Amino acid sequence: MSWTSSEIREQPLVLERILRENPAQAKECARQIKDRGVRYVLIAARGTSDHAAVYAKYLLGSKLRLPVALAAPSLYTFYGTPPLTGPDALVVGLSQSGASEDVIAVVRHARSQGALTLAITNEPTSELANAASLVLPCLAGPERGVAATKTYTAELACVALLCASVAQESGLFAELAALPEAMDQALQTEQAAAQVAAQYCRALLAVCLGRGYNLATAYEIALKIKELAYIHAQGYSTADFMHGPLACVEPGLPVIAVAMSGALRDDVAASLSRVGQRGGQLIIIYDDEAILQSAHASLPVPKVPEWLSPITAVVPGQWLAVHLALAKGLDPDRPRALTKVTVTR
Repeated sequence: MSWTSSEIREQPLVLERILRENPAQAKECARQIKDRGVRYVLIAARGTSDHAAVYAKYLLGSKLRLPVALAAPSLYTFYGTPPLTGPDALVVGLSQSGASEDVIAVVRHARSQGALTLAITNEPTSELANAASLVLPCLAGPERGVAATKTYTAELACVALLCASVAQESGLFAELAALPEAMDQALQTEQAAAQVAAQYCRALLAVCLGRGYNLATAYEIALKIKELAYIHAQGYSTADFMHGPLACVEPGLPVIAVAMSGALRDDVAASLSRVGQRGGQLIIIYDDEAILQSAHASLPVPKVPEWLSPITAVVPGQWLAVHLALAKGLDPDRPRALTKVTVTR
């Protein structure tokens, strides 16, 4: 078994560890957020962590009603014109390694201006962690696979735990507690993902669609397919896709869609119907069979509350990326041109 496959399988245990060991840190973060009267959030991230930031944008906006923006790190490192932040801001650095210089620069500058700063990282002694005033560790353990899998869902779980700690709603904690079991069920999609991979491994292009909380999932699945299988997969919001890219759909194009129950299910279903009418080959990750009317292939996951669904819905996409690589005779542990830690500035 590859390192990447092994680490995908570790995800239920990582979630259990976060929910067992991180509540005290999350509670302290929540206390300081409330004491500071935080009014908006700025998040700095790169790569896979950028997709965790997209999830945070939806989650903190919907549950805490906080405006969330994603930082432009080059304003800090190249242009020398960093935006002004103050004591009513929470600035978050999201990075598995904690080593990306541009993410560190955003956090360090914000702290110097009096903003509350938080590092969510798998390396709690990293430079990013040292730059921030607060740290929420991912607790994923060493990740040997170049493509981030367990560290990605760990970041999502840390964001979800932080959100629940600020909101202080008992129902949110109960829903979080059920997540490891749901993740274990989501892992059972491997065989179905391998069958889909065998069918589509010769594709050169693919599209990944999602919306709302699961826009992050579409982006992350597309990235994993690019990294491991060298298929140019592009992630889109279904709403944005209807505004132009729909014209690129031709018969046979693989379209991987994340269609979870919740506020956007019917809207996503309507968009997928239009994709199907143009001949797109729909591969649907779903938790309710009612959405499968136009599917060419399907990957089921257990139903969880919509705000947590990105944590489980990404798993079939992780398996799909691994098995696309294997079907093409590639090593998913050694993707070309990539290293485990990418440092940008």
